[in-house]
Amino acid sequence: MARIEDQIGPDPLDIEVGARIRLRRKTLGISQQQLAKHLNLTFQQVQKYEKGVNRISASMLIRTAEKLECSAAFLLGEEDQDRAAKSVAIRQLASPKAFELLEAFSALPDSRTRGAVLALTRALAGQEAAVAA
Repeated sequence: MARIEDQIGPDPLDIEVGARIRLRRKTLGISQQQLAKHLNLTFQQVQKYEKGVNRISASMLIRTAEKLECSAAFLLGEEDQDRAAKSVAIRQLASPKAFELLEAFSALPDSRTRGAVLALTRALAGQEAAVAA
């Protein structure tokens, strides 16, 4: 079994916590700069927390939760009933532009248009997979 010291890259739990911070921040319309100012940090440090590159301390997590109007348990994923499924969804929403895409998709006027956008997106995703192979 690999030791923690042997692990390469951010810990998956730190990535999940960071993804929840990013998702909640974007939901509230708070910029990284605004969150950083509240936490007395640089926006680069907030970016590192959101990517899971830097582990967030307990005290910083609590201050972050206060600014994001949620509990620290929410940011840790402890309020979720189906943690595995929600972890995947949160990681997907944390990817660049995913939240903006969801907002735009939700604003589409009818189900026919949403179906066409979904079909186009799936086709493009298939093309990307074929090009990458």
